[in-house]
Amino acid sequence: MTSPAVTDTGYTVLIPARLASSRLPDKPLADIGGLPMVVRVARRAQQSAARRCVVAADDARIVKACESHGIEAVLTRIDHASGSDRLAEACDLLDLRSDEVVVNVQGDEPLIEPLLIDAVAAELSRRPECVMSTAAHAISLPEDYLNPNVVKVVLDRVGTALYFSRAPIAWWRDGMVSQPSAAPLPTLPSPAPLRHIGIYGYRADFLRQFPLLEVAPLEKTESLEQLRALWHGHRIAVHVTALSPGVGVDTPEDLERVRALFRTR
Repeated sequence: MTSPAVTDTGYTVLIPARLASSRLPDKPLADIGGLPMVVRVARRAQQSAARRCVVAADDARIVKACESHGIEAVLTRIDHASGSDRLAEACDLLDLRSDEVVVNVQGDEPLIEPLLIDAVAAELSRRPECVMSTAAHAISLPEDYLNPNVVKVVLDRVGTALYFSRAPIAWWRDGMVSQPSAAPLPTLPSPAPLRHIGIYGYRADFLRQFPLLEVAPLEKTESLEQLRALWHGHRIAVHVTALSPGVGVDTPEDLERVRALFRTR
């Protein structure tokens, strides 16, 4: 299977890595099969078509761990409010061109699919009217549709995001009306709702501007940073994939699940 077409000069993957984590302290350095998790993520990203893969860290220990395994890393400020703020600083530290496509791969996704990274970069490259790109896939389980921890997205005719929400959107009026409020949802609407996958493409100039934009009321309500871009009138292209996202690591239980997967490989 070949990678989707990307820009002639390729693109850059940036991986934000923050040492502090309330649920899993020192998460980027957690051992997975003999390697720190952030190194596992970077090695997966290096299997994509990206010309460069760099970890943007908030602690010298992360930088040292990356460099000891041949992974490029830069040290950013510790006080950034979000990963996108950290990546904006990384764009300056790396002196990236304003038109360069940057893909933000989360530092807790050691099973990220390299072809998905390529697809998100290609989606932004082919959509000049959009400042960001991301990905989604069809929801297959009713419980995921109703789960507020599973972010949903609805699209327009050409695959541009209309809205992201933790609520079940698009709201299935007829299906919901026929269900008692306490009963589980037996089926899903058709077409299937879409689950948002937390990977983002940006052009470097917009990534530099993003932290300077006023925080949106919708962003505060939903606790979804991408709503800031929509609220300010920017457009986000969405690649719909048949690939389900790999297991992310948010909790000690997630970490053990991923370790078990690597042991069986």
